[in-house]
Amino acid sequence: MLITKSFWSNKLGEITDTRTNWLDNDQLEQVRGQVPLVYIDAVPVRVNELGVVTHVGMLLRQAPDGSISRTVVSGRVLLNERIREALLRHIEKDLGSMALPKIPPEPAPFTIVEYFTDPEISGFHDPRHHAVSLAFVVPVSGDCQPSQQALDLGWYTPAQAISAEMRREMTGGHDRLVRLALASVGVLP
Repeated sequence: MLITKSFWSNKLGEITDTRTNWLDNDQLEQVRGQVPLVYIDAVPVRVNELGVVTHVGMLLRQAPDGSISRTVVSGRVLLNERIREALLRHIEKDLGSMALPKIPPEPAPFTIVEYFTDPEISGFHDPRHHAVSLAFVVPVSGDCQPSQQALDLGWYTPAQAISAEMRREMTGGHDRLVRLALASVGVLP
């Protein structure tokens, strides 16, 4: 394999532009079956003037298992893409260009989540593959609108976000992820 800064060439000489589409669908399926992929999970939050989390944003979308559920912002990290850039790209993709996320120059995850095809291994589940995801709490101050494949975006107080009703609306372990996020910023009810 020849690897360059912006392009990837396989044994058949097929070229993939890594700036826009890391792997085509067939290549991605082949890789998903062989190695874990790196992802980011971003829990969007609203904060008050003291920096205390007041609301958690959750998307309503079709989950990898085909169900409609509440999720956080999530997506792959592309080849040669910095984690900060991946966070900004996925937040803009899911919350719109006016979300105005506040991401530090060198973001640090509050936890690392491992998604497995078997839901019994870690409680975090993605039927497509094994993924290792760096999870972040990201304050947003702008106008957020669901975009791409999201059907809705709702804002919930920390108590609402961890309620039994909300947990029933989440799949793949995102209910646990939201609780971990709230605990990491000191507002888990």
